[in-house]
Amino acid sequence: MEEQLKEKLFKNDKTGWEGMDIEEKDVIYRFSQGYMDFLNRAKTEREFIARAKEHADSKGFRDIATVEKLNPGDKVYYVNRDKSMYLAVIGEESLEKGINIVGAHVDSPRLDLKPNPLYEDGGFAYLKTHYYGGIKKYQWTTIPLSIHGVIVKTNGERVFINIGEAENDPIFTITDLLPHLAQEQMQKKLKDGINGEDLNLLAGSIPYGDGDKKIPESVKLNILSILNTKYGITEQDLTSAELELVPAFKARTLGFDGSMVAAYGQDDKVCAYTSFAAMMELEKVRKTAVCILSDKEEIGSMGNTGMESHVFDYFISELLNKSGINKPNLLEKLFCYSKMLSADVDAGFDPIYASVSDKPNAGFLGKGMSLNKYTGARGKSGASDANAEFVGYIRHIMESNDIKYQVVELGKVDIGGGGTIAYILANKGADVIDCGVPLLSMHSPYEVTSKYDIYSAYRTYKAFWEAM
Repeated sequence: MEEQLKEKLFKNDKTGWEGMDIEEKDVIYRFSQGYMDFLNRAKTEREFIARAKEHADSKGFRDIATVEKLNPGDKVYYVNRDKSMYLAVIGEESLEKGINIVGAHVDSPRLDLKPNPLYEDGGFAYLKTHYYGGIKKYQWTTIPLSIHGVIVKTNGERVFINIGEAENDPIFTITDLLPHLAQEQMQKKLKDGINGEDLNLLAGSIPYGDGDKKIPESVKLNILSILNTKYGITEQDLTSAELELVPAFKARTLGFDGSMVAAYGQDDKVCAYTSFAAMMELEKVRKTAVCILSDKEEIGSMGNTGMESHVFDYFISELLNKSGINKPNLLEKLFCYSKMLSADVDAGFDPIYASVSDKPNAGFLGKGMSLNKYTGARGKSGASDANAEFVGYIRHIMESNDIKYQVVELGKVDIGGGGTIAYILANKGADVIDCGVPLLSMHSPYEVTSKYDIYSAYRTYKAFWEAM
């Protein structure tokens, strides 16, 4: 009797893997393999958007600039400066009644090259960096790094760079001090062990020509000569470049049981990929479905490719205009009647570091989607805090589609906190809740997710858009 009552009243705390048959596992493994293959070709925001545009084109989506009139079932997108993208499938209901949005971001913590990066010291050539987003600086030393990005010349020519991913490519690294001589370094606090100005990339060591020592900065000259021969660039061209350093690791299956994925950039490409994959499968929706692939979230969503800009508003205005709807204050009304899943990762419970988590309110890998009613820091500072009615609505969608979920918080109250793009859309009037995949080692060069949760994310975002 007691067990029956527990079964009825307690929340289901089992992992999603329990009781799963081989066929179901195969579906999850195949989907996760597609995800890993995509990650290996899309480590930066520019690469992600390029792949997404290519796939959207193949699925019948059109650039909204080429469309004069929109009708239910039409599929359109807008690419913002090659670093963010908004997609829509037009629904049967009028846009005036609101839209359903899933918003993720495609930028990840990394190292960027400084505008004047190349210098020589002690017979080595180095590239100076400036870290992007919240990183633990010591994690970025002594690992293989690759260089991705674009160099733009004064004539407008763009030179795309991707060095360190192919098997025959050279890789790069940032050196660290040997423990034999690191007594002073190891007395420092962990956050101060490596200085930001010391995150300099080792790039070469051979002098130019025959090594004539009379040539000043001959190693630097040799690197510039190589770059000029291969890419036709000079040192000055590096000042108008966006070059990012990311781990050269491949996304790989993790664990004897093959249950997890280890990869760079899963914050937040795991939610970006799953929401994008779900949108590619949409055909007929009641409310217009919108997918956001945003940039700059890791540094506050600022800039014209971040969600704080008005470019997203422009895209929605174009949807309204090309649907033949034009009334005063209509954009504001649309947002007030809209619903959104802020698709961003959650801090997964790590037993090794259990002290920072409130276990009953923590998100566990393999137990499905994490719903964060609010994020923010300490006293919910900076959080949008979804209302109970909207949480109940999302729970109904999840349970109606037999999708496992957990309602969680990001760590203990006084420990810290974090934020997403949720508050930006909430400030416009939309109902918003954070809904993403729990993650281990967040913001590190090699993050960990559960394949079960990855597939759950795809199912969740699709079910949200298809809800009647």
